Amino acid sequence: MNQILTSHGNQIAYSVEGEGPWLTLSHSLASNMSMWNPQMSLLTRHFKVLRFDTRGHGNSSAPKDPYSLDELAQDSYDVFQALGIERTHWLGLSMGGMIGQTLILKYPTLFESLVLADTTSKRPDNARQMWGERIAQAKAEGMSAMVDSTLQRWFAEDFRSNNPAIIQEIAEGIASTSVHGFCGCCEAISHINTFDRLNEITCPTLIMVGENDHGTPPHMAESMKEKMPYAQFHKIPNAGHISNIEQPEIFNQYLMDFYKGHNFI
Repeated sequence: MNQILTSHGNQIAYSVEGEGPWLTLSHSLASNMSMWNPQMSLLTRHFKVLRFDTRGHGNSSAPKDPYSLDELAQDSYDVFQALGIERTHWLGLSMGGMIGQTLILKYPTLFESLVLADTTSKRPDNARQMWGERIAQAKAEGMSAMVDSTLQRWFAEDFRSNNPAIIQEIAEGIASTSVHGFCGCCEAISHINTFDRLNEITCPTLIMVGENDHGTPPHMAESMKEKMPYAQFHKIPNAGHISNIEQPEIFNQYLMDFYKGHNFI
């Protein structure tokens, strides 16, 4: 496990695998870089893949909350600077998609392409209350108390029942997330507000969403697509919020079709 010290003094854990153009993977809230395991054997055939644990997650340091999306984006940029990355493809799911949007709007020439999976660019009106309640619960009861409700939001009951080993690993990842990290990132993503600027993103873009995603529902992804008329859009059948794990074959196929269609591979 490698680590980089950011300009804010945070340690960010990362790994690099494969050869080819750079591709950066950014995971969801209460997860870590292992979330991308179902994609790695495929992506490393075509790309030099950078995975990292977002601030407050996995093996990265967890400074006291709150955080902002600008700070999370700057962490990523600092990693790029340390590794000499001037251009990269970006694949972000949920929080990772929000970080990606924030980053590209700050550094418009940084990305070769952008994949936004199960994410949003504008929080609903009740976001402050919803995230505030989750922050309060995590601080009062610890992250173990967040496991069951999170798994229910993320995955269909059938998937949870039929894939106990996968669910157990994800549950352990949720429970081991730092309370500061979880609460800090909850605060950051509760302020997502990039929707009115999406038309400024000009690199090739793919938007994907699980058809049963309750966290960032399909109508949010569809509204993003309307703001980005040249973006490709796919709804993933029989998938909830973590679509890359629930339906990896379909997710991977849409990825490959996108990269091949733009002659990136």
